[in-house]
Amino acid sequence: MNLKSLILGAAGAVLLAGAAQAQLPPGWSAPGEPLHIADNLYYVGTETIAVYLITTPEGHILVDGAMPTSAPLILASIRALGFEPADVKVILNTHAHFDHTGGLADLKAATGATLAASEGDRGALESGTYVGSEEVEMFAFKPVAVDRVLQDGDKVELGGVALTAHLTPGHSPGCTTWTFPLEVDGQTRQAMIYCSTSVAANRLVSADKGPQYPGVVADYEQTFARLKTMSADVFLAPHAEQFGLATKRAAMKEGAPSPFVDPAELQKVVAASEAAFRTELAKQQEAAQ
Repeated sequence: MNLKSLILGAAGAVLLAGAAQAQLPPGWSAPGEPLHIADNLYYVGTETIAVYLITTPEGHILVDGAMPTSAPLILASIRALGFEPADVKVILNTHAHFDHTGGLADLKAATGATLAASEGDRGALESGTYVGSEEVEMFAFKPVAVDRVLQDGDKVELGGVALTAHLTPGHSPGCTTWTFPLEVDGQTRQAMIYCSTSVAANRLVSADKGPQYPGVVADYEQTFARLKTMSADVFLAPHAEQFGLATKRAAMKEGAPSPFVDPAELQKVVAASEAAFRTELAKQQEAAQ
């Protein structure tokens, strides 16, 4: 086995089984260019790992924390857009994996914000580990305390803005997809920050270790069924390549329709991800035999 081989899923995790070393995509940790997407929504992540800033008159909401080294980059992007990190009042998380939670503890300390996250991911966040792969050192991150535990359908409200939490487990036990209204080109649209449905580093079936966590396959199945009933005009995700950020950024032009509006994008992503999941499930089932 090549210990430097990289299994890179759309969810942003990597698995190097039994690896003592890893080579991660440089874009995960490289500084990103902040971007005003629309209305009060901004991209403040690294080059390829997404972090979102939602501003309000009463303070701001930050979604995800990127890599363990990313907090200074995120704070710099917030300032570059003309906002103050001290005005961030709430931090949210899509899922408790090191490439999206690594900077949360430092961001929380720097801003004084409260962290709201699902019960399913609370244990991982507060222990700084990847559920089911706690022994993998490269998956670890700085533990961070959860101040508010979220249930499915809960709303996080601040300054007239309300985000709704939708539990879509599988990629992590508490994987959370967020929806909220967003004004784009003079119309109120439904925006979605997708959690993930990639298998990535997850064991679905294993004769040696068992699944990543009990019920992981059923969680994926239920999540796919649920996502098929949902809609989004503006589809956003934890990794830039998942929603074509570079292409959309380049297509933004004064007076032109926003390239971020695409009501068909969500279901295309769901269909492709479900097909990849079923392929991987069959592969792992065969290997387990």
